[in-house]
Amino acid sequence: MVVHDASPAARALLVLEMIQNAPGITADRLADRMGLTDRAVRRHVATLREAGIPVESTRGRYGGYRIGRGLRLPPLMFTPTEALGLVMAVLEGHPAGEDEPVGQALGKIVRALPEPLARPADAVRRVPARGWHVVVPDVEVTLQLVQASDAGRRVRLRYGHDPDREWDIEIDPWAVVVRHRRWYLLGWSHDKDARRVLRVDRVRTVEVLAERFEAPADLDALAAVEEQLSMGWRYAVEVVIDAPLAECGHWLPRSFGRLEEIDGATTRLVATTDEPEWYAAQLGNLPMSFRLVGSPEVRVAMVDLGRRLIAASEG
Repeated sequence: MVVHDASPAARALLVLEMIQNAPGITADRLADRMGLTDRAVRRHVATLREAGIPVESTRGRYGGYRIGRGLRLPPLMFTPTEALGLVMAVLEGHPAGEDEPVGQALGKIVRALPEPLARPADAVRRVPARGWHVVVPDVEVTLQLVQASDAGRRVRLRYGHDPDREWDIEIDPWAVVVRHRRWYLLGWSHDKDARRVLRVDRVRTVEVLAERFEAPADLDALAAVEEQLSMGWRYAVEVVIDAPLAECGHWLPRSFGRLEEIDGATTRLVATTDEPEWYAAQLGNLPMSFRLVGSPEVRVAMVDLGRRLIAASEG
């Protein structure tokens, strides 16, 4: 790194960033990495100390510079990856509402970042989030997807479960959503000509394309992801429920299936599942009457569940 053209203030901040990133770094190593003399490095360290930043130095074989604990918080220097990683870590550990202390602290950090870092970091901070399941995607990949979504640029992804099962996808990235601490990409797939939801942790590479897009104006990203996750499984499910749409929505999450109003007192539930036994058990929790339409796999599971419940009730 050569910084001859940088201003003295910019050089001092670069020295601060290097000390923060590598506590114990020596003046010789700082000078070598910045293309400066030892004397220039020491002058920039003195500038930081005059500004109230507690730069400590120790002599000897393991000596060097490090930031001590002073009365004032020194400026925090972030790379784009570090900034986004910090925001992601906070969201994974604690859904940070803007009125909560964690959300307020995170907002201060985002506002302190320069514009190129603040936009993607703030976009990730505002992604819809729900739930508590830990799956951490690659930070660089997430940053690229958030930036492409924010800029309205189409992307080509290398996507797959593992290296032996990967393929290319061209998609308009409408939004990045966190649900049960799992990160999803919602968008329009040009390969399938349909709306798709992809796992961000399964995205291997991102190529930003020249084509632009506009997400639907009335898009509810979290609702769309939850509805999409209820479809596409092996066994079809259709249920007619004897209750109004609003009441059914109170008992059934969007991830359970799509609700359609038949009339003011009846609602249709349309979904798919890979686990008929689990689905039958969840339907059994409904406090209103319902009728299964077709869905032979779920019907068998419901009959078996009913027999076991009757047997259990008879002691």
